[in-house]
Amino acid sequence: MRHAMKPGEPGTFLPGEHGTPWEPPRPRLPVLTDGLPDERQVPEKRKVLITGGSSGIGAATAEEFAARGFLVAVTGRDSRALDQVARVTGGVSIPGDLREPGCPRRVVDAAAAALDGLDVVVSNAGVGWAGPFTKMTDEEMDELLDVNLRAPAHVAHAALAHLRPEAGHLVFVGSIAGLLGVAEETWYSATKAGLGMLADVLRAELRAEHIGLSLVLPGVVDTPYFDRRKVPYQRRYPRLIAAQVVATAIADAVEQRRDTVVVPEWLGWPARLKGAFPALYRRLERSLDSESKNSRGGGRRHGRKRAPAVGSTGPWPRNAGAKL
Repeated sequence: MRHAMKPGEPGTFLPGEHGTPWEPPRPRLPVLTDGLPDERQVPEKRKVLITGGSSGIGAATAEEFAARGFLVAVTGRDSRALDQVARVTGGVSIPGDLREPGCPRRVVDAAAAALDGLDVVVSNAGVGWAGPFTKMTDEEMDELLDVNLRAPAHVAHAALAHLRPEAGHLVFVGSIAGLLGVAEETWYSATKAGLGMLADVLRAELRAEHIGLSLVLPGVVDTPYFDRRKVPYQRRYPRLIAAQVVATAIADAVEQRRDTVVVPEWLGWPARLKGAFPALYRRLERSLDSESKNSRGGGRRHGRKRAPAVGSTGPWPRNAGAKL
């Protein structure tokens, strides 16, 4: 006797249905997605604006950030040099003179529009002057104040409208002269010291929004800076370092969210000595100054300006690593 098949068993029709016999469902194979692109997993490239980006530290910093996957915008007064940096980095060139009223904000807004946002802004533009303070003209004093302090303040003020909490980061490129002070670079030292104070106080204001702010303090860097100030660098110490060394320190400071970075690190020791024992530091400074002047006959003159002979940063041990 044949077994009577029940509705729902293989080979039968479901009650009230007509068509193909019912079969049990087949197991579904898993879909393998390893190796396939997923737009949600691709991180968005971060965007950086660098002032003073046509040469020296600025150009090296643009190349460093581009190598780390950032979208780059550079600004400065030399449009031809800016275009070259933009070609090398695949970035955007935005010519502008930060001394002009309203230019810092126009540059920042243009970079944000070109890159579709900003994550990092590096204020690197700066000018120098060497010689007796009494020999400076009013115009030269104003230029140093405008470029070294006023422009970074305006750039930061404009950038904060674009930087996102938790991700945004400002960088001020100062100078070891702003920490130690260098005779016959009096006004330059003062403007860089002001930039350091701006960094310290603004960092505290931004802490609640988790927007980072790094102050990078290079020593003596081998760039066109000395040609532009028309007084060459003549000290034995500290020795010149490559712009790429500073550029790497700037990018590392952003990625590691560091507050203050001295480049090279050993220059942090004289700063610590000055802070802890200012009288001892000044005696040592005067001794080095005297030795330097004796060895060079009081320093060379270039026009009305004399190349500074003060060894303010001193022949400190090169292997004494220090971080501030």
